[in-house]
Amino acid sequence: MALFGVYEIAKVLSVPARLEATLSSVLKVISSFLDMRNGLIALMEEDGTPEMVVGSGWSESVAKRYFDHLPERAIGQIVTTKMPIVVQNVLTHPLFAGWDVSEWGDRSEAFSFIGVPIKDRDKVIGTLTIDREAEPGTFVGFDEDVRFLTMIASLVGQTARLHRLIGRDRERLMSEQRRLEKELETKTSAEHPERVAGIVGDSSVLRAVFEKVKIVARTHSTVLLRGESGTGKELFARALHDLSPRKNKAFIKLNCAALPESVLESELFGHEKGAFTGAVAQRKGRFELADGGTLFLDEIGEISPSFQAKLLRVLQEGEFERVGGTRTLKIDVRLIAATNRNLEEAVSRNEFRADLYFRINVVPIFLPPLRERREDIPLLAREFLRRFNEEHGTTLELSGSALGVLTSCFFPGNVRELENCVRRTATLTHGTTIVNNDFACRNDQCLSATLWKDTTGSIRPGFIPLPIASQPVVAAASASASAPASASGPKAPAVIEHACPAPGACPVVPGADNRSERERLVEAMEMAGWVQAKAARLLNLTPRQISYAIRKHDIPIKKF
Repeated sequence: MALFGVYEIAKVLSVPARLEATLSSVLKVISSFLDMRNGLIALMEEDGTPEMVVGSGWSESVAKRYFDHLPERAIGQIVTTKMPIVVQNVLTHPLFAGWDVSEWGDRSEAFSFIGVPIKDRDKVIGTLTIDREAEPGTFVGFDEDVRFLTMIASLVGQTARLHRLIGRDRERLMSEQRRLEKELETKTSAEHPERVAGIVGDSSVLRAVFEKVKIVARTHSTVLLRGESGTGKELFARALHDLSPRKNKAFIKLNCAALPESVLESELFGHEKGAFTGAVAQRKGRFELADGGTLFLDEIGEISPSFQAKLLRVLQEGEFERVGGTRTLKIDVRLIAATNRNLEEAVSRNEFRADLYFRINVVPIFLPPLRERREDIPLLAREFLRRFNEEHGTTLELSGSALGVLTSCFFPGNVRELENCVRRTATLTHGTTIVNNDFACRNDQCLSATLWKDTTGSIRPGFIPLPIASQPVVAAASASASAPASASGPKAPAVIEHACPAPGACPVVPGADNRSERERLVEAMEMAGWVQAKAARLLNLTPRQISYAIRKHDIPIKKF
């Protein structure tokens, strides 16, 4: 019978589970083999305090309370002698003298008590105790029960030891994981100084630019940053420098559009004393100051054709002379240029030298406008408001409705316009939370739309289109759109050239042929064989804008 009981308990101990659940199952098996009322398994800390107490049919808190009521002398004898104890009647035994037996039942009833040590090798780590109704004058079955409980205690000790080893290994692994995560976080922060440089955003298009910047920064190649005004070209130029081998050298920047040609030449190349009126001392130029480091020329598309030739020589030969000087200076400078102009179009109109274009357009990086990374708008808005609060000692917050207004805006001025919008609204708001009605566009005071209209009130030519899913569109009444259909095929759809620059800035109007926007979209999709990329080219839109419009008008896609 005892061997069968040990076998059943061994099966319980071999099942992976929480130690508390396993020990509770062990007590249930013991109760089915022994005549017992209550059973307790207690595992102890190094100082003898109970670490875990499990009782038969009791919760852990109740079991611990019962264990705490056991006489310390009885438990102490088991731990000290490392031997079992058997008490036939707790009412008369000296170990239980003065003990309140009412916790276990009627004071008039006699109880027997058996306790065995739970060992890990030769060290006692706990006790296994049971009690039963006493049978006066006899020790029937005590010896067999003690042997049975001792075998079970040995198995429990091995299991407890295994759980403790696993627990220590788990803690060690978790500690190692936390250490590695911290190291990785530190390493990642060191590898991404662009975050420190003030670039905020986590959109997929911005992450793609980050990856390209990290790759290009390792080289000394000339970089041309392309993008609309306000997209953060200077911040990305700084990130290219900080990630490059030249990061410990100078980072010099100059806005080419801010200076006339005569001053620009002196600023870039320097001048000798007496070279011109007011040149009272020799002065180093930006190229010379940036020697060994990085020179960032912003708005390079604005320099004059004559100065373009001077700049080309420096970039090709790596040498120049100061204004009014004759000594040739050699430099080692990495050039990063930026422009918001269409240089290809400027080259075709002979406004920009083709040889200079090819010299600076070695590695072009296109910075996405804010309308293509709308998921970054809440992050940017909160960051700008945080800076405003730090500067003015305020505690303003953005409500959900305020973020909704910002996310729906077009922001032709990109991040710069978003920052100005947040600052203007934060300055004029009356409460501690900015809500949707605090914005100028909700009070007919937003001038963004006016900036993109000419004197006739129509949208300025060249305005970059807004996704037609979020804003109403205006069809161009061009000759190509209004021309009659040819005999060889159906009439081409009206081309959507411009969008409203701000919500509600212009009404929803049909095309030149009085067709609705949905009808023009369906016709374009039919002509393109329901290929969205082809339809986008027909409508002079991007595939993403076509996708937005299809979802907006709930147009079912035909598959062939």
